[in-house]
Amino acid sequence: MLLNRSERSYKRIIVIGGGFGGVELARKLKDRDVEVLLIDRNNYHTFQPLLYQVATGTLASDSIAFPLRKMFKSQQNFRFRMAEVERIDHENKFVHTSVGTYDYDYLIIATGATTNFFGNKEVERYALPMKNIVEAQNIRSYVLQNFEEAVLRKNMSDRERYLNFVVVGGGPTGVELSGAIAEIQLHMMKKDYPELSSNEMNVYLIEGMGKVLGALSEKSSRDAERYLKELGVNIVLNTTVTNYDGNTITLSNGESIPTKTVIWGAGVMGQFPEGLDKEIIQRGNRIQTDGQCRVIGMQDVYAIGDVAAMITEKYPRGLPGVAPAAQQQGKYVAQHIMNNMNAQESEDFEYFDKGSMATVGRNRAVVDLKSFHMNGFLAWMTWMFVHLVSIFGFRNRVVTFVNWSIKFLTKNSGIRLIINKYQRPQPMDKVITEVD
Repeated sequence: MLLNRSERSYKRIIVIGGGFGGVELARKLKDRDVEVLLIDRNNYHTFQPLLYQVATGTLASDSIAFPLRKMFKSQQNFRFRMAEVERIDHENKFVHTSVGTYDYDYLIIATGATTNFFGNKEVERYALPMKNIVEAQNIRSYVLQNFEEAVLRKNMSDRERYLNFVVVGGGPTGVELSGAIAEIQLHMMKKDYPELSSNEMNVYLIEGMGKVLGALSEKSSRDAERYLKELGVNIVLNTTVTNYDGNTITLSNGESIPTKTVIWGAGVMGQFPEGLDKEIIQRGNRIQTDGQCRVIGMQDVYAIGDVAAMITEKYPRGLPGVAPAAQQQGKYVAQHIMNNMNAQESEDFEYFDKGSMATVGRNRAVVDLKSFHMNGFLAWMTWMFVHLVSIFGFRNRVVTFVNWSIKFLTKNSGIRLIINKYQRPQPMDKVITEVD
Protein backbone atom coordinates (compact mmCIF):
# COMPACT_ATOMS: atom_id res chain seq x y z
CA MET A 1 0.00 0.00 0.00
CA LEU A 2 1.24 3.50 -0.85
CA LEU A 3 0.47 6.21 1.68
CA ASN A 4 -0.61 9.63 0.47
CA ARG A 5 1.22 12.85 1.22
CA SER A 6 -0.41 13.53 4.59
CA GLU A 7 0.19 9.99 5.89
CA ARG A 8 3.83 9.53 4.91
CA SER A 9 6.84 9.89 7.15
CA TYR A 10 9.30 10.16 4.25
CA LYS A 11 9.50 12.08 0.98
CA ARG A 12 8.20 10.18 -2.04
CA ILE A 13 10.35 10.01 -5.17
CA ILE A 14 8.52 8.81 -8.27
CA VAL A 15 10.60 7.44 -11.13
CA ILE A 16 8.86 7.03 -14.47
CA GLY A 17 10.68 4.42 -16.55
CA GLY A 18 12.59 1.25 -15.70
CA GLY A 19 15.46 1.77 -18.15
CA PHE A 20 19.13 2.23 -17.33
CA GLY A 21 18.74 5.69 -15.78
CA GLY A 22 15.61 4.97 -13.75
CA VAL A 23 16.95 1.68 -12.37
CA GLU A 24 20.31 3.18 -11.43
CA LEU A 25 18.65 6.08 -9.62
CA ALA A 26 16.31 3.81 -7.65
CA ARG A 27 19.20 1.55 -6.63
CA LYS A 28 21.25 4.50 -5.37
CA LEU A 29 18.41 5.46 -3.02
CA LYS A 30 18.54 2.14 -1.19
CA ASP A 31 18.58 2.53 2.61
CA ARG A 32 17.86 6.26 2.33
CA ASP A 33 15.01 7.84 4.26
CA VAL A 34 12.79 8.21 1.20
CA GLU A 35 10.00 6.25 -0.46
CA VAL A 36 10.83 5.21 -4.04
CA LEU A 37 8.01 4.44 -6.47
CA LEU A 38 9.01 3.17 -9.92
CA ILE A 39 6.31 3.18 -12.62
CA ASP A 40 6.72 1.41 -15.96
CA ARG A 41 4.39 -0.07 -18.57
CA ASN A 42 6.38 -3.32 -18.36
CA ASN A 43 7.37 -5.30 -15.27
CA TYR A 44 10.91 -5.85 -16.51
CA HIS A 45 14.10 -4.00 -17.41
CA THR A 46 15.41 -4.51 -20.95
CA PHE A 47 19.11 -4.64 -21.78
CA GLN A 48 18.66 -2.75 -25.04
CA PRO A 49 22.22 -3.09 -26.44
CA LEU A 50 21.49 -6.76 -27.15
CA LEU A 51 18.04 -6.34 -28.73
CA TYR A 52 19.56 -7.02 -32.15
CA GLN A 53 20.61 -10.49 -30.96
CA VAL A 54 17.00 -11.26 -30.04
CA ALA A 55 15.97 -9.97 -33.48
CA THR A 56 18.44 -12.28 -35.24
CA GLY A 57 17.94 -15.40 -33.11
CA THR A 58 21.14 -15.50 -31.07
CA LEU A 59 19.40 -14.87 -27.74
CA ALA A 60 15.94 -15.50 -26.36
CA SER A 61 14.08 -12.45 -25.12
CA ASP A 62 14.24 -13.51 -21.46
CA SER A 63 18.04 -13.47 -21.67
CA ILE A 64 18.08 -9.68 -21.86
CA ALA A 65 15.08 -8.93 -19.62
CA PHE A 66 15.00 -8.94 -15.83
CA PRO A 67 11.96 -8.54 -13.53
CA LEU A 68 11.96 -5.15 -11.82
CA ARG A 69 10.41 -6.48 -8.62
CA LYS A 70 13.10 -9.16 -8.37
CA MET A 71 15.80 -6.59 -9.06
CA PHE A 72 14.73 -4.61 -5.97
CA LYS A 73 13.57 -7.47 -3.73
CA SER A 74 15.98 -6.50 -0.95
CA GLN A 75 15.28 -2.75 -1.11
CA GLN A 76 12.76 -2.03 1.62
CA ASN A 77 11.96 1.54 0.54
CA PHE A 78 11.10 0.52 -3.05
CA ARG A 79 7.66 0.01 -4.60
CA PHE A 80 6.69 -0.76 -8.20
CA ARG A 81 3.53 -0.21 -10.23
CA MET A 82 3.01 -1.55 -13.75
CA ALA A 83 1.00 1.19 -15.43
CA GLU A 84 0.80 3.68 -18.26
CA VAL A 85 1.56 7.21 -17.10
CA GLU A 86 -1.12 9.41 -18.64
CA ARG A 87 -0.36 12.90 -17.38
CA ILE A 88 1.89 14.88 -15.05
CA ASP A 89 0.39 17.65 -12.93
CA HIS A 90 3.56 19.43 -11.79
CA GLU A 91 1.73 22.34 -10.16
CA ASN A 92 -0.02 20.06 -7.67
CA LYS A 93 2.67 17.37 -7.79
CA PHE A 94 0.52 14.49 -9.04
CA VAL A 95 1.21 11.70 -11.55
CA HIS A 96 -1.94 10.34 -13.18
CA THR A 97 -1.64 6.72 -14.35
CA SER A 98 -3.86 3.95 -15.70
CA VAL A 99 -4.02 2.39 -12.22
CA GLY A 100 -4.48 5.51 -10.13
CA THR A 101 -3.08 8.89 -9.16
CA TYR A 102 0.06 9.29 -7.03
CA ASP A 103 1.44 12.38 -5.35
CA TYR A 104 5.16 13.03 -5.22
CA ASP A 105 7.79 15.21 -3.61
CA TYR A 106 10.34 14.62 -6.37
CA LEU A 107 9.68 13.32 -9.88
CA ILE A 108 12.18 11.81 -12.33
CA ILE A 109 11.20 11.36 -15.97
CA ALA A 110 13.31 8.53 -17.39
CA THR A 111 10.97 7.34 -20.13
CA GLY A 112 13.63 6.85 -22.81
CA ALA A 113 13.17 7.14 -26.54
CA THR A 114 11.17 5.61 -29.34
CA THR A 115 11.77 5.30 -33.09
CA ASN A 116 11.81 8.50 -35.13
CA PHE A 117 10.52 8.11 -38.70
CA PHE A 118 10.94 11.85 -39.35
CA GLY A 119 7.31 12.34 -40.34
CA ASN A 120 7.24 9.75 -43.14
CA LYS A 121 3.96 8.01 -42.36
CA GLU A 122 4.21 5.41 -45.12
CA VAL A 123 7.67 4.34 -44.01
CA GLU A 124 6.41 4.25 -40.42
CA ARG A 125 3.55 1.98 -41.49
CA TYR A 126 5.65 -0.70 -43.15
CA ALA A 127 9.18 -0.48 -41.72
CA LEU A 128 10.12 -2.49 -38.63
CA PRO A 129 11.43 -0.54 -35.61
CA MET A 130 13.58 -2.11 -32.89
CA LYS A 131 13.35 -0.29 -29.57
CA ASN A 132 11.86 -3.00 -27.34
CA ILE A 133 11.59 -6.77 -26.98
CA VAL A 134 8.26 -7.10 -28.79
CA GLU A 135 9.66 -5.23 -31.81
CA ALA A 136 12.80 -7.38 -31.79
CA GLN A 137 10.66 -10.53 -31.75
CA ASN A 138 8.63 -9.14 -34.64
CA ILE A 139 11.79 -8.73 -36.68
CA ARG A 140 12.93 -12.28 -35.94
CA SER A 141 9.56 -13.73 -36.86
CA TYR A 142 9.20 -11.67 -40.02
CA VAL A 143 12.70 -12.45 -41.30
CA LEU A 144 12.01 -16.17 -40.87
CA GLN A 145 8.54 -15.82 -42.38
CA ASN A 146 10.09 -14.28 -45.48
CA PHE A 147 12.45 -17.21 -45.83
CA GLU A 148 9.47 -19.54 -45.66
CA GLU A 149 7.66 -17.46 -48.28
CA ALA A 150 10.72 -17.48 -50.54
CA VAL A 151 10.82 -21.28 -50.49
CA LEU A 152 7.32 -21.35 -51.98
CA ARG A 153 8.29 -19.16 -54.96
CA LYS A 154 9.58 -21.09 -57.96
CA ASN A 155 11.11 -18.20 -59.88
CA MET A 156 14.13 -16.25 -58.69
CA SER A 157 12.48 -12.95 -59.61
CA ASP A 158 9.51 -13.79 -57.37
CA ARG A 159 11.84 -14.59 -54.47
CA GLU A 160 13.85 -11.38 -54.74
CA ARG A 161 11.80 -9.11 -52.50
CA TYR A 162 11.61 -11.81 -49.80
CA LEU A 163 15.40 -12.25 -49.72
CA ASN A 164 16.43 -8.58 -49.80
CA PHE A 165 16.87 -7.22 -46.27
CA VAL A 166 17.35 -3.48 -45.82
CA VAL A 167 18.62 -1.85 -42.61
CA VAL A 168 18.29 1.93 -42.45
CA GLY A 169 20.74 3.81 -40.23
CA GLY A 170 24.50 3.34 -39.98
CA GLY A 171 24.87 3.84 -36.23
CA PRO A 172 25.76 1.02 -33.82
CA THR A 173 22.27 -0.52 -34.06
CA GLY A 174 22.27 -0.60 -37.87
CA VAL A 175 25.85 -1.84 -38.12
CA GLU A 176 25.36 -4.63 -35.58
CA LEU A 177 22.01 -5.68 -37.01
CA SER A 178 23.11 -5.75 -40.66
CA GLY A 179 26.23 -7.72 -39.72
CA ALA A 180 24.15 -10.26 -37.80
CA ILE A 181 21.69 -10.69 -40.70
CA ALA A 182 24.63 -11.16 -43.08
CA GLU A 183 25.89 -13.96 -40.87
CA ILE A 184 22.53 -15.69 -41.27
CA GLN A 185 23.22 -15.68 -44.99
CA LEU A 186 26.73 -17.07 -44.51
CA HIS A 187 26.18 -19.71 -41.84
CA MET A 188 22.50 -20.61 -41.56
CA MET A 189 20.61 -20.14 -44.81
CA LYS A 190 22.00 -23.12 -46.71
CA LYS A 191 21.51 -25.46 -43.75
CA ASP A 192 17.93 -24.51 -43.03
CA TYR A 193 16.77 -23.70 -46.55
CA PRO A 194 18.55 -26.00 -49.03
CA GLU A 195 15.98 -25.05 -51.68
CA LEU A 196 17.41 -21.52 -51.73
CA SER A 197 20.78 -20.26 -52.91
CA SER A 198 22.65 -17.98 -50.50
CA ASN A 199 23.62 -15.88 -53.53
CA GLU A 200 19.98 -14.82 -53.82
CA MET A 201 20.01 -13.13 -50.42
CA ASN A 202 21.17 -9.51 -50.12
CA VAL A 203 21.68 -7.30 -47.08
CA TYR A 204 21.70 -3.52 -47.53
CA LEU A 205 22.74 -0.84 -45.04
CA ILE A 206 21.48 2.67 -45.89
CA GLU A 207 23.16 5.66 -44.21
CA GLY A 208 22.51 9.36 -44.77
CA MET A 209 26.03 10.43 -43.82
CA GLY A 210 29.27 9.70 -45.61
CA LYS A 211 30.34 6.97 -43.20
CA VAL A 212 28.99 4.37 -40.80
CA LEU A 213 29.39 4.78 -37.03
CA GLY A 214 29.56 8.54 -37.41
CA ALA A 215 29.83 9.11 -33.65
CA LEU A 216 32.95 6.92 -33.37
CA SER A 217 36.50 7.58 -34.56
CA GLU A 218 37.56 7.56 -38.20
CA LYS A 219 39.46 4.32 -37.57
CA SER A 220 36.40 2.61 -36.13
CA SER A 221 34.28 3.83 -39.02
CA ARG A 222 36.71 2.52 -41.63
CA ASP A 223 37.18 -0.80 -39.83
CA ALA A 224 33.45 -1.31 -39.43
CA GLU A 225 32.82 -0.57 -43.10
CA ARG A 226 35.54 -3.05 -44.10
CA TYR A 227 34.10 -5.75 -41.82
CA LEU A 228 30.60 -5.25 -43.21
CA LYS A 229 31.85 -5.55 -46.77
CA GLU A 230 33.72 -8.74 -45.86
CA LEU A 231 30.40 -10.14 -44.63
CA GLY A 232 28.77 -9.20 -47.93
CA VAL A 233 26.71 -6.21 -46.74
CA ASN A 234 25.91 -3.67 -49.47
CA ILE A 235 26.63 -0.25 -47.93
CA VAL A 236 24.88 2.77 -49.44
CA LEU A 237 26.21 6.08 -48.02
CA ASN A 238 25.12 9.71 -48.40
CA THR A 239 21.62 8.42 -49.13
CA THR A 240 18.27 8.73 -47.38
CA VAL A 241 14.96 6.92 -47.74
CA THR A 242 12.27 8.84 -49.59
CA ASN A 243 9.52 6.23 -49.56
CA TYR A 244 8.61 2.63 -48.77
CA ASP A 245 5.31 1.08 -49.83
CA GLY A 246 5.84 -2.33 -48.25
CA ASN A 247 7.26 -3.88 -51.42
CA THR A 248 9.84 -1.41 -52.73
CA ILE A 249 12.05 1.06 -50.90
CA THR A 250 12.95 4.25 -52.79
CA LEU A 251 16.19 6.11 -52.08
CA SER A 252 17.25 9.73 -52.54
CA ASN A 253 19.89 8.70 -55.10
CA GLY A 254 17.12 7.55 -57.43
CA GLU A 255 17.62 3.85 -56.81
CA SER A 256 14.97 1.46 -55.54
CA ILE A 257 15.23 -1.97 -53.92
CA PRO A 258 12.46 -4.57 -54.01
CA THR A 259 12.09 -5.78 -50.44
CA LYS A 260 9.53 -6.99 -47.94
CA THR A 261 11.82 -6.24 -44.98
CA VAL A 262 12.99 -2.77 -44.00
CA ILE A 263 14.35 -2.42 -40.46
CA TRP A 264 14.50 1.18 -39.26
CA GLY A 265 17.35 2.27 -37.01
CA ALA A 266 17.90 5.75 -38.42
CA GLY A 267 16.70 7.90 -35.55
CA VAL A 268 15.14 8.16 -32.12
CA MET A 269 12.91 10.67 -30.38
CA GLY A 270 12.02 11.17 -26.74
CA GLN A 271 8.73 9.84 -25.38
CA PHE A 272 7.02 11.26 -22.30
CA PRO A 273 3.55 11.76 -20.78
CA GLU A 274 1.35 14.81 -21.21
CA GLY A 275 1.68 17.76 -18.89
CA LEU A 276 4.92 19.36 -20.06
CA ASP A 277 5.17 22.82 -21.60
CA LYS A 278 5.92 22.79 -25.32
CA GLU A 279 8.53 25.54 -24.87
CA ILE A 280 10.92 23.15 -23.11
CA ILE A 281 10.74 20.42 -25.77
CA GLN A 282 13.91 20.47 -27.84
CA ARG A 283 15.17 18.82 -31.02
CA GLY A 284 14.43 15.11 -31.06
CA ASN A 285 11.37 15.59 -28.84
CA ARG A 286 13.55 15.76 -25.73
CA ILE A 287 12.93 17.64 -22.48
CA GLN A 288 15.31 20.51 -21.81
CA THR A 289 17.08 20.44 -18.44
CA ASP A 290 19.59 22.64 -16.68
CA GLY A 291 23.08 21.51 -15.70
CA GLN A 292 21.68 19.64 -12.70
CA CYS A 293 19.17 17.53 -14.68
CA ARG A 294 16.21 19.66 -13.50
CA VAL A 295 13.45 20.23 -16.03
CA ILE A 296 13.31 23.89 -17.00
CA GLY A 297 10.42 25.68 -15.30
CA MET A 298 9.28 22.72 -13.19
CA GLN A 299 10.08 22.51 -9.51
CA ASP A 300 11.42 19.19 -8.15
CA VAL A 301 11.12 17.51 -11.57
CA TYR A 302 14.12 15.92 -13.29
CA ALA A 303 14.67 14.30 -16.68
CA ILE A 304 17.49 11.85 -17.40
CA GLY A 305 18.65 9.54 -20.17
CA ASP A 306 17.46 9.55 -23.77
CA VAL A 307 14.42 11.72 -23.02
CA ALA A 308 16.52 14.57 -21.60
CA ALA A 309 18.28 17.36 -23.49
CA MET A 310 21.06 18.78 -21.33
CA ILE A 311 22.49 21.34 -23.72
CA THR A 312 26.04 22.47 -22.91
CA GLU A 313 28.95 24.03 -24.75
CA LYS A 314 30.55 20.60 -25.06
CA TYR A 315 27.29 18.90 -26.06
CA PRO A 316 25.26 21.50 -28.03
CA ARG A 317 22.79 18.79 -29.08
CA GLY A 318 22.55 17.22 -25.66
CA LEU A 319 24.31 14.23 -24.17
CA PRO A 320 24.71 11.08 -26.28
CA GLY A 321 21.83 8.62 -26.01
CA VAL A 322 23.82 5.76 -24.51
CA ALA A 323 23.37 3.68 -21.37
CA PRO A 324 26.42 5.07 -19.47
CA ALA A 325 25.09 8.62 -19.77
CA ALA A 326 21.70 7.59 -18.37
CA GLN A 327 23.28 5.59 -15.55
CA GLN A 328 25.59 8.45 -14.56
CA GLN A 329 22.67 10.86 -14.55
CA GLY A 330 20.68 8.43 -12.41
CA LYS A 331 23.44 8.31 -9.80
CA TYR A 332 23.83 12.07 -9.92
CA VAL A 333 20.12 12.86 -9.45
CA ALA A 334 19.84 10.43 -6.53
CA GLN A 335 22.64 12.31 -4.75
CA HIS A 336 21.28 15.69 -5.87
CA ILE A 337 17.92 14.94 -4.24
CA MET A 338 19.57 13.87 -1.00
CA ASN A 339 21.68 17.05 -1.04
CA ASN A 340 18.55 19.08 -1.66
CA MET A 341 16.74 17.46 1.26
CA ASN A 342 19.71 18.27 3.49
CA ALA A 343 19.95 21.87 2.21
CA GLN A 344 23.30 21.18 0.55
CA GLU A 345 24.50 22.56 -2.77
CA SER A 346 25.33 20.32 -5.76
CA GLU A 347 27.77 20.90 -8.57
CA ASP A 348 26.53 20.59 -12.15
CA PHE A 349 26.44 17.16 -13.72
CA GLU A 350 29.46 16.24 -15.82
CA TYR A 351 29.33 13.27 -18.16
CA PHE A 352 32.38 10.99 -18.17
CA ASP A 353 32.73 9.36 -21.57
CA LYS A 354 34.17 5.89 -21.02
CA GLY A 355 34.38 5.18 -24.76
CA SER A 356 32.28 3.58 -27.47
CA MET A 357 32.13 0.19 -29.13
CA ALA A 358 30.24 -1.83 -31.73
CA THR A 359 30.41 -5.41 -32.92
CA VAL A 360 30.25 -6.38 -36.58
CA GLY A 361 29.63 -10.09 -36.54
CA ARG A 362 31.73 -12.95 -35.26
CA ASN A 363 35.33 -12.04 -34.29
CA ARG A 364 34.85 -8.49 -35.52
CA ALA A 365 34.33 -5.36 -33.43
CA VAL A 366 35.63 -1.83 -32.92
CA VAL A 367 36.36 -0.14 -29.59
CA ASP A 368 37.21 3.51 -28.97
CA LEU A 369 38.64 4.45 -25.60
CA LYS A 370 39.98 7.89 -24.62
CA SER A 371 43.25 7.62 -26.53
CA PHE A 372 43.19 4.04 -27.70
CA HIS A 373 41.54 2.17 -30.58
CA MET A 374 41.02 -1.57 -30.90
CA ASN A 375 39.59 -3.69 -33.66
CA GLY A 376 39.20 -7.32 -34.68
CA PHE A 377 39.18 -10.25 -32.27
CA LEU A 378 40.56 -8.38 -29.23
CA ALA A 379 37.90 -5.68 -29.61
CA TRP A 380 35.25 -8.37 -30.03
CA MET A 381 36.32 -10.06 -26.78
CA THR A 382 36.28 -6.68 -25.03
CA TRP A 383 32.79 -5.96 -26.36
CA MET A 384 31.54 -9.35 -25.15
CA PHE A 385 33.05 -8.95 -21.68
CA VAL A 386 31.64 -5.44 -21.15
CA HIS A 387 28.15 -6.45 -22.25
CA LEU A 388 28.20 -9.73 -20.33
CA VAL A 389 29.04 -8.12 -16.99
CA SER A 390 26.49 -5.35 -17.63
CA ILE A 391 23.50 -7.69 -17.98
CA PHE A 392 21.28 -7.88 -14.90
CA GLY A 393 20.96 -11.28 -13.24
CA PHE A 394 23.36 -14.21 -12.81
CA ARG A 395 21.10 -16.55 -14.81
CA ASN A 396 20.94 -14.11 -17.72
CA ARG A 397 24.73 -13.81 -17.79
CA VAL A 398 25.17 -17.59 -17.80
CA VAL A 399 22.55 -18.17 -20.50
CA THR A 400 24.00 -15.39 -22.66
CA PHE A 401 27.54 -16.73 -22.25
CA VAL A 402 26.44 -20.26 -23.17
CA ASN A 403 24.59 -19.02 -26.26
CA TRP A 404 27.57 -16.94 -27.36
CA SER A 405 29.91 -19.89 -26.83
CA ILE A 406 27.73 -22.21 -28.89
CA LYS A 407 27.49 -19.65 -31.67
CA PHE A 408 31.27 -19.13 -31.63
CA LEU A 409 31.98 -22.85 -31.84
CA THR A 410 29.26 -23.79 -34.35
CA LYS A 411 28.62 -20.51 -36.24
CA ASN A 412 24.97 -21.28 -35.63
CA SER A 413 22.20 -19.11 -34.15
CA GLY A 414 19.84 -21.58 -32.54
CA ILE A 415 16.67 -19.60 -31.73
CA ARG A 416 14.95 -19.64 -35.11
CA LEU A 417 11.38 -19.92 -33.88
CA ILE A 418 8.28 -18.18 -35.17
CA ILE A 419 6.28 -18.12 -31.94
CA ASN A 420 3.96 -15.23 -32.76
CA LYS A 421 3.61 -14.69 -36.47
CA TYR A 422 4.10 -11.05 -37.42
CA GLN A 423 1.06 -9.62 -39.18
CA ARG A 424 2.14 -6.89 -41.52
CA PRO A 425 -0.12 -3.81 -41.93
CA GLN A 426 -2.31 -3.89 -45.01
CA PRO A 427 -1.57 -1.52 -47.91
CA MET A 428 -3.16 1.89 -47.39
CA ASP A 429 -5.33 1.68 -50.51
CA LYS A 430 -6.83 -1.62 -49.29
CA VAL A 431 -7.59 -0.11 -45.88
CA ILE A 432 -9.28 2.88 -47.49
CA THR A 433 -11.38 0.59 -49.70
CA GLU A 434 -12.50 -1.49 -46.72
CA VAL A 435 -13.48 1.65 -44.76
CA ASP A 436 -15.45 2.98 -47.73
